[in-house]
Amino acid sequence: MLWKALSSRLFKLRELFNRVDPADRQTTQDALILADVGVRFAQLLTDHVSKSKTGVAALKDEIVRLIERPRKMSTPVPPEVIMVAGVNGSGKTTTVAKLAHHYAAQGKKVIVVSADTYRDAASEQLEIWARKAGVDIVTSQLGQDGASVAYDAVTRAVAQGYDYVLVDTAGRLHTRSDLLEELKKIKRVIGKLKPGSPEQILLTIDASLGQNSIRQAVAFNAAVGLTGLVLTKMDGTAKGGAIIPIVDALNVPVEFIAVGEAIDDLFPFDAVAFVTALIGSDQEIT
Repeated sequence: MLWKALSSRLFKLRELFNRVDPADRQTTQDALILADVGVRFAQLLTDHVSKSKTGVAALKDEIVRLIERPRKMSTPVPPEVIMVAGVNGSGKTTTVAKLAHHYAAQGKKVIVVSADTYRDAASEQLEIWARKAGVDIVTSQLGQDGASVAYDAVTRAVAQGYDYVLVDTAGRLHTRSDLLEELKKIKRVIGKLKPGSPEQILLTIDASLGQNSIRQAVAFNAAVGLTGLVLTKMDGTAKGGAIIPIVDALNVPVEFIAVGEAIDDLFPFDAVAFVTALIGSDQEIT
């Protein structure tokens, strides 16, 4: 079961949620605040647990309600283009590699694109990951136009029948309007070549930063219109409760969570499985 696979990876966050006690408001609220759900949601959830006859089971249901969002449902004409954005150090390039592995394992024909033309050796790093994932890659040179690289890659993918194109963009601060404009350009160029693309624009968020990620996520969403989030570095952090205020602020779904450094340490997000990993199965909490 997915929740069992996640449970041991989310041990620090699980430890905090295990402190929730329907009979002790202060302990419950303190645990939720330490998990970085924020004061507003800590109070809301504490009230919910205290008033409910089912206690912790009610907490599970309420968190699921707060973090579930409808996914973009479509069956695009291949290739499906997925653009991955994020700030420096958020795990963006490794996420692209893990996504490539995820789709390749399903028998899909995948190509990754190094549109990060700012960082030294970025293309070389992605090339190493592409070999591990067993997928093709379009490389780039330092200083090259990222939008042009993406254009060439999508052109090749259309001509050669790829199922997925995964575009690794340069890490950029949300406060740099010039860099956000470049991100818009990449999206615009891809859309001109293949109308409706990119079908997905995913933002990687370092879960260990907790609520500090909200402002950057809002800026990226305003710039390019995110379709989903990837929460990285969920293993070993106690701040993963920030998923609640982050989803609330952006109103976009979490698509994947990363819980380790290995290429297969990426899981499609399932709200029920995620919360069960934190709180326990129905049998454990009744």
